Parts: sequence; C-alpha cells; structure tokens
Amino acid sequence: MRNQNVIKLTMAGLLIAIGVIIPMFSPLRIIIEPASYTLASHVVIFIAMFISTSMAALVVFGTTLGFFLGGFPIVVVLRAASHIIFATLGSFYLHKVSKKPLSTIQLRIFSFCIAIIHAASEVVVVGLFYFGGHLGAAFYEQTFLMSVLLLVGFGSVIHSMVDFEIARIVILPLKKQPALAQLFKTSSGRLPSSPV
Repeated sequence: MRNQNVIKLTMAGLLIAIGVIIPMFSPLRIIIEPASYTLASHVVIFIAMFISTSMAALVVFGTTLGFFLGGFPIVVVLRAASHIIFATLGSFYLHKVSKKPLSTIQLRIFSFCIAIIHAASEVVVVGLFYFGGHLGAAFYEQTFLMSVLLLVGFGSVIHSMVDFEIARIVILPLKKQPALAQLFKTSSGRLPSSPV
C-alpha cells in the first residue's frame, strides 16, 4: 500500500512537471489571439483522469500553479484553472458512472462530450475578459463570435479531442508496465487494447 502511494505521488509529480514544461517549450504551438493551441498540452490531464479523480484535480492544480509562477497572462492561468471542471467530471464518469469497458466509438463520444465541457469553460473565462475590456485593443477588432466562440470555443473542442487521442495512445503501453498497472486498474478497462 505504501509503495502504491509513493508511485501515485511520483506519477502526479511527473505529470505536473510535464504539464508545465510542454506549454513553455513546445515548438508545436499555434497562437491566433485570443486563442492558443499547444499540441499535447492537455495530455497529462487526460492521463490523470484515467488514474483517479483526485489525481486529475491535483494535476490541474499543479499545472495551473505552474502557469501562474511562469508569469503567463492571467487569462491563460484562469483557462488552465477551468480545466478542473472537465477533468473532475470526466474522471468521475470513468470511475463511478461507467460500469463496463467503453468501445473505441464510445471513447470518442466521451472525448467529444469532455471537449464540449472543456471549450465551454474556456469560453466563459475568455468571455469575461472580453466583455470586461481586459484583453487589449487587438482582441476587439474581431467580433465576439469570431474571437471567442469560434477561436476559443470550436478550437478548444478540436484541440481537446486531439490531445485525448494522444493520451489514449500513451496510456496503452503505460498500463502494461507492472509498476504502473495498478494505477490504471479501475479505469484501464475503459480503454480498448489497441490504439485504433
């Protein structure tokens, strides 16, 4: 039991560290203000969701703190904080609601539902800044529909689903490792055994 707690703590630390490093150093970043998309920036949160709800919440908290300490704009920090909503709801579904393994199609539907929640949370955060006049003059040259709903909302849905697929592929070999298999025990059956 103690060994399992050490593994969980170590995994949480690694996921948080990776979650902070990816947005800071990734060359795979697209910025179309007020939106920004960094490939794989949500992967650690999705991996944590498959471990436990508390792990998902901890990783969101850690990555948000990393954005804050890294000096990112407050709107980016609050967008990161909003991930607590989709991460805890998604993890709760995986661990408490879903009683049987999900097929590949069901997982993609799950991914889409989580992506909608993810996007809606970010739209609310950016919308508050947009209507509060705190985003800068460049943001107001575009309409709310274009700058917030389309770029942040629709863009976040696509970004979230791509990152979910990456996480799903990464988890498959992780759950086969003897030291990590126990971490994914309660939800690994929710994943198909092949990456297709």
